[in-house]
Amino acid sequence: MTSSIGRHRRARTRAHAASLLVRFALTSLGGVLPAGLSAQAPPDTGSARADSARRIETVIVTAIRAAERAPIAHTTLRRAEITRRNFGQDAPLLLQAASPAITVHNETGTQWGYSYLRLRGLDQTRINITLDGVPLNDMEDQVLYFANFADLMSSVQSAQVQRGVGTSTNGTASFGGSVNLETVPIATTRPQGDVQLQAGSFGARRASLAYGTGLRGRFAAHARASALQTNGYRHHSGVMGRTGFLGAGWFGERDVVKLTALAGLLADTLAYVGSTRAQLAEDRRHNPLAPDERDRFGQQMVALAHTRMLSDAASLGTTVYRNSASGSYDYFELPDRYRFELAHVWYGATSMLDLTRGRARLNLGVNANTYARAHRGFSGASPEAMYDNTGHKQDASTFAKLSLVQGRARWFADIQGRWARFRYEPSAEAGISARAIDWAFLNPKVGVTLQVASGVSAFASYGATSREPARSDLFAGEDDLNASNVDALGDFSRVRPESVRDTEVGATLTRAAGLLQLVAYTMDFRNDIARIGAPTASGSVLRRNVGASHRRGVELDATWRGIPRLLVAANAAWSTNRIHAFVDSSRGAPVLRRNVEPLLTPRFLTTHRLELAATPRLTLGAEGRYQSRAFLDNTGSPDRVLPDFYMADASARYAVDRYALVVRGVNVGDSQRFASGSVSSSGRVRYFVLPARALFATVEMTF
Repeated sequence: MTSSIGRHRRARTRAHAASLLVRFALTSLGGVLPAGLSAQAPPDTGSARADSARRIETVIVTAIRAAERAPIAHTTLRRAEITRRNFGQDAPLLLQAASPAITVHNETGTQWGYSYLRLRGLDQTRINITLDGVPLNDMEDQVLYFANFADLMSSVQSAQVQRGVGTSTNGTASFGGSVNLETVPIATTRPQGDVQLQAGSFGARRASLAYGTGLRGRFAAHARASALQTNGYRHHSGVMGRTGFLGAGWFGERDVVKLTALAGLLADTLAYVGSTRAQLAEDRRHNPLAPDERDRFGQQMVALAHTRMLSDAASLGTTVYRNSASGSYDYFELPDRYRFELAHVWYGATSMLDLTRGRARLNLGVNANTYARAHRGFSGASPEAMYDNTGHKQDASTFAKLSLVQGRARWFADIQGRWARFRYEPSAEAGISARAIDWAFLNPKVGVTLQVASGVSAFASYGATSREPARSDLFAGEDDLNASNVDALGDFSRVRPESVRDTEVGATLTRAAGLLQLVAYTMDFRNDIARIGAPTASGSVLRRNVGASHRRGVELDATWRGIPRLLVAANAAWSTNRIHAFVDSSRGAPVLRRNVEPLLTPRFLTTHRLELAATPRLTLGAEGRYQSRAFLDNTGSPDRVLPDFYMADASARYAVDRYALVVRGVNVGDSQRFASGSVSSSGRVRYFVLPARALFATVEMTF
C-alpha cells in the first residue's frame, strides 16, 4: 500500500514538472500559449514550486552558457555523470574525460593536489572559469588553482566545457575555451543529503557530508563540508584540503534571492618541479624539492544574487560577489631560503537580462571587477620583507547575444566589449613611481545551426577574441620592479596582447541509442604568448610573443546505448599545430625557428569508457586514455619529448537502497610513462609521472 501511494505521488510530481516545462517551452517559442492552456502557474504544490524556483535559479548560468543547439563546440557534464565519476579528485582530473582535446597533469602523482588543465594545447591562463556566472580566474595570473577548493565537484550540478573562443562570459578572456560550473540546486522538493567516507592508496582519506533542507515555505539551504588528505605518491608531496560550501535562498513567485559561499584551505609539501629520467630510473617517487618547501593557501568566494522573472518571456539577474585568497610558499636555493606571500581581494558585479519574443532570444550582460593583490618576499628567517608591492587591476565588459530561429536555421550572433587596466604600486623602498597600462578589446562571434533532417544538424561559426598578458608576462617572471629592472620592464610593453580567430564547423547525429558529434576547427593566432623558458624562483613561467601560429583539428564525441544496461562513450581529437616563426633566445644566442610544434600539444588524444549495469545493484566501469607524444618546449628538439602513453582505470559500484560501496582502480596497468614535463633553465628535461597505480574505496549513504 505504501509503495503504491509513493508511485502515485511520484507520478503527480512528474506530471507537474512536465506541465511547467511545456508551458515554458511554448512561451519561449511563441510568446503565447494555445487555447486551453493557462499561462498562470499550476497549483502551488511543493514540486511545482521547486521546479519554478529552479528555473529562476539558473537564469544567470543559462545566459553565459552555450545552448544545446548553439553553433559552439561544447560538452555538458550532468550531475549523474559527475556523481558516477567523482571520488574527490581535483576538478581537472574529473573533467579530462568529459570533453575532447583536454590534457591534464598532477604534481603529486596522485589524484589530489595541484592539477593543471590544457584545452587544445592552450594552458589554464587562457581558459575562462566561472561558478554560477561568477568569474574565478585570478585577475593577475589569469588562472584558477582548483586545489584550493578540494572536492569542489561534489557541489557541482553540471559543468560545461566550451572549446575555442565559445560564447561571451564574465571575467578573463575565453581564449582557448571555458569551463562553466553550476552549483547544486537548493530549491529541492524535500530534504536530502549524503555522507561519503573514503580510504585508499598513499594514505588517502576523504570525508564529505552534505545536507539540503528542501523548500521550507519560501526558504531553502544546502551545505557541504569536505576534508581530504594524502601522503602523495612522490616523496614529501602530501596534501591536506578542506572545503565548505553553502547555498541559501529565498524563493518568491517571480523572485529568487540566493547566497552562495565557498571556502577552501590547502596545505601541501611542494612538488612543482619534475624529475629527470635518471632520477626516476633510480626512484620513480623522486621529488627534487626539499621536504621543508611547503605552501598553505586559503581562498573564499561569496556571492549574493537576485533574479526576477519580469514576465513569462523576460528575466533579470544580478550578482554581487567577493573573492579573496591569501597564503605563502617556500623556495630553497641552498644555502638560502625564501618565502613568498600573496594576498588578494576582489569585488565584482554582474547583471544579465534575458528576453524571448517569438523565435528570437536576446541576452544582454555586463560585468565589472576591481582587484588588489599584495606581493611580499622574505629571505631566511628575517621578519623584514625584501619587497612589498601591490598589483591593482580593474576590468569591465558588456555583451549582447542574439539567437533567432528561421525555419530550419538557428542564427546566432554575439559581441563583447572588454576593457582592462593594470596598475602597479611599487615597494616603498623601490625608488620608482607607480605605473599603469590599459587594454581595450572587441570580440565578435557569429554562427548558424541548420536542422538538416530529423536528428541531424550541422553548424558553422566564426569568433575572434583578444587577451591581455598576465602580470608575470609583463615582469619577465620577476615579482618586484625596482630601480634595477624598471628600465627594461617598467613600461609594460615586453609582451603585447594576443588574439585568435576561430572558425569551426560541425555536425551532430542524435538517435534514441546515442549521439555522435564531429567538429573541425582552425584557430589562427597573432602575437601568440608562448612559454620560452623554465619556471623562475617565484614559480612564474617565462613567456613572450612568438608571432603567428595556428591550431587545426578534428574532434569526435560519441555516446551509444544500443544494448540494454551498457553504455559506450568515446571522444577523440586529431590536430596539427604550428608556430610559424620566432626568434628563440632561451638557449643563449638567438636562433630563428620556423614551423615548430607548440609545446604540450599532442597530435592525437582519445578517451573511451564502458559502463555495464551487471545487475540491478552492481555497476562496472572501465576507462582508457591515450595521448600521443608531445614536445616539452617550442624548439621541436627530438630530445625534449613527452612520450606517448596509455592509461586505464576501472570501477565497481554496489548499491543497496540508500547505501553504496564504490571501489576504483587508477592506472590499473601501472603505466610508467609521464603526464607532463618541462625543460629547466640549464637544459635538463624533467617529467611529472602519471598518477601511480592506486585503489580507493568509498562508502556512500544518501538520506
